[in-house]
Amino acid sequence: PGSIKPVYSRLVRPILFLLDAEFSHRLTLRILRTLYLIPGISFIVRLIWGGRTHDIGIDAMGMHFPNPVGLAAGLDKNGGNARFFSDIGFGFIELGTVTPKRQSGNPRKRLFRLPRHRALINRMGFPNIGVNHFLLRLRMAERRGIVGINIGKNASTPIDKASDDYLVALQAVYPYASYIAINISSPNTNQLRQLQKETGLDELLGILKNEQIMMGKTRHHYVPIAVKIAPDLTDDEIVTIAELVMKHKIDAVIATNTTVERTGVENELLAQESGGLSGPPLKHMSTEIIRKLYNQLQGKVPIIGVGGIETAADAWEKMVAGADLIQLYTAFVYEGPAVVRRITRGLERRVHASGCANLTDAIQKARSGIHLMR
Repeated sequence: PGSIKPVYSRLVRPILFLLDAEFSHRLTLRILRTLYLIPGISFIVRLIWGGRTHDIGIDAMGMHFPNPVGLAAGLDKNGGNARFFSDIGFGFIELGTVTPKRQSGNPRKRLFRLPRHRALINRMGFPNIGVNHFLLRLRMAERRGIVGINIGKNASTPIDKASDDYLVALQAVYPYASYIAINISSPNTNQLRQLQKETGLDELLGILKNEQIMMGKTRHHYVPIAVKIAPDLTDDEIVTIAELVMKHKIDAVIATNTTVERTGVENELLAQESGGLSGPPLKHMSTEIIRKLYNQLQGKVPIIGVGGIETAADAWEKMVAGADLIQLYTAFVYEGPAVVRRITRGLERRVHASGCANLTDAIQKARSGIHLMR
């Protein structure tokens, strides 16, 4: 495993980074899908990257996650590479964002690398093949483990009709998802973030919760719902979101999406590009949102932390701040598949160093220590 990172960083990444960011992304996914036509490739991938870990399983949303490191939505928008991402050791994967109807997203060029900061700026705008084709592709793939599906509204749908799109998407993906993520925080769909405001969010969560209950009864299977929020929120907005999440008994909160702020990258030429910034410049902002959200939720609702996580120390910081699970995206682009094992192994060492029996106890011990110091 120690030799895998140099292979990616010295050979694969330089070649990919010679190409346009979105083109290289699509090319990589296409190559991986082709490789998975080879018999036995899944076993080889698991052998190289999918090392087993112990004592870092997490229970959340009524499910047991073999490890807390997940793939964030956006990297595999159309669900064509679920097997690969499961095989390289992610404890769970989140696919999408998928919308009811196929859409091309925003005009290109719309994805930019900031290599000095190991960051990305994107204004993709939910390009995807539409929920029906998405599910057809997903059903054809052999999936393993926990698979979340992230849903959004079509750009052509007026914001006052957004709940219609979320209902259609939720109904479609419900039988195939381990959990469903409601994306109301992308900065790249016009007016979408208005759904985080009190009135719109109260109405939307109420509609989706009622549908979740109805589908759970008719299908005799409960699929959790998580809501994904932005990092660009005021303290009052965080309080309101927490209150509504608890009021409607939403199963989890994903914190956070990308940011429209440019703190830390102001001098970059590409910083003037519109869209959401991800990677290390987002890390502290998302951690603060998690900390404030946890202070409101007090462990009653699980938090999935995402934003700038590259190392086990970053993951640990998010979890001590209040996250139960974490997700990666940008680090995968810069570090390659080996980043998953490095983080899970690092968390495993944290558990052993703490003297605790498992990751949950180690995190609780660390959180208690912080509160005692305060």
